[in-house]
Amino acid sequence: MTPASWLLAEDYAGLRAQGLGLAEAAGLAPEPRTLIRPPGWRWLSPRLWPDPLARFGAAVAAPWPEVAIGCGGTAAVALAALGGHGVRSVQVQHPRMDPRRFDLVVVNTHDRLSGPNVIVVRTALHRVTPARLAAAAAEWRERLDGLPRPLVAVLVGGSNGRFRLGAAEGMALGAALAGMMEVDRVGVALTPSRRTAPEVTAALRAAVEPRGGFVWDERGENPYFGMLALADAIVVTEDSVSMISEAVATAAPVLVAELPGGSRRIGAFSAGLLASGRVRRFAGRLEVWPVGPVDDTAAAGAELRRRLGLG
Repeated sequence: MTPASWLLAEDYAGLRAQGLGLAEAAGLAPEPRTLIRPPGWRWLSPRLWPDPLARFGAAVAAPWPEVAIGCGGTAAVALAALGGHGVRSVQVQHPRMDPRRFDLVVVNTHDRLSGPNVIVVRTALHRVTPARLAAAAAEWRERLDGLPRPLVAVLVGGSNGRFRLGAAEGMALGAALAGMMEVDRVGVALTPSRRTAPEVTAALRAAVEPRGGFVWDERGENPYFGMLALADAIVVTEDSVSMISEAVATAAPVLVAELPGGSRRIGAFSAGLLASGRVRRFAGRLEVWPVGPVDDTAAAGAELRRRLGLG
């Protein structure tokens, strides 16, 4: 019987995707619980809150599940408190506290964390599986068939405090994509994310659509998985570890578009993929080379089941 489970995270799509990817790989069907910092407490780190379960309120109220998966630093605080009530706790990302407070911690190589209850993976956890890609390819093939081949999927993030993707950067990326479309005769299918500023989407649309490219208008179903499944190459902005991880889980070459800014953790993550040859820097031209999927999500899910004794 599948144990009752929760997925704890703040309202960020990337965090939820990581937790769901791990849960699905482990055969769990968690109930999503969104953590909201209450007014009056947002100025103070949740790690310093007295009685964090009371602060998070209904999102973590009893009756509690058998297993809870938390994603991100805020979730780690709630998860550690639930562990004190007998809930089996699985933390995704560095918890910024003693990992021994959790039954299991799943981190990336660049998190530099180790321990008997720590699983280290090469990329962020995600929901990109061969079965999901095959289904998305069947669903989206007819709608994307009108674009020229080779087809380049473009995944666009946004400014996040570490990297900047504003109007100027959007125009520069748009010019690079337009040049690639004209010189290499490729088709482009582009999707913005929730973090993409409207002026960035507008600049990219102005560059790509007049040359026959497709830009998702953020209405109706998101073609994201279909684009991953059908792309001959993928361009992804470097601000998002999650999007890069999802891209390299496919069989397509991945080109990372540089942005102003930087982060030690993201820099170490990107450096590892560059050194292995799985990704290259996007220089405004199509590049194709032999690659294979890089994905540890299924293995992490299997290890979760083994270590928690879920069969």
